[in-house]
Amino acid sequence: MTTHTRIRPFNTKETYPEQKLDNDLCQAVVAEGRMVFLRGQCPQELDGGANVGVGDPVAQAHKVMQNIMQLLDECGAEPAHLVKLVVYLTDVRHREAIYRVMGEYIRGVHPVCTGLVVVALARPEWLVEIDATAVIPA
Repeated sequence: MTTHTRIRPFNTKETYPEQKLDNDLCQAVVAEGRMVFLRGQCPQELDGGANVGVGDPVAQAHKVMQNIMQLLDECGAEPAHLVKLVVYLTDVRHREAIYRVMGEYIRGVHPVCTGLVVVALARPEWLVEIDATAVIPA
């Protein structure tokens, strides 16, 4: 289900063929409605704050995306309402694994996405943080 206008949708299979990725993204999103801004999600439980997947970028990426999906639901939004993701990685070598996991959760959505490699996140055991923006259609 497309809820916003996605400009120049693409899949990373074509854009980055050497990286074995399969993410549905786009160059721009035109959206109208109520905006939902999620705090950058880290690999920890939303209730209690326990860290998940220490040392495992795949497990951490799943927890981050599960948190995003849970928060979207709690806000009355759904994955199709996602318009932007910003991915923060502490090690570029984890990019493919983390983006593959992210791609599982955004299949068919085509948000815009920016990826950054940073020196560190708030806790040294965190390998990934993703912040998300969604727009619930009017």
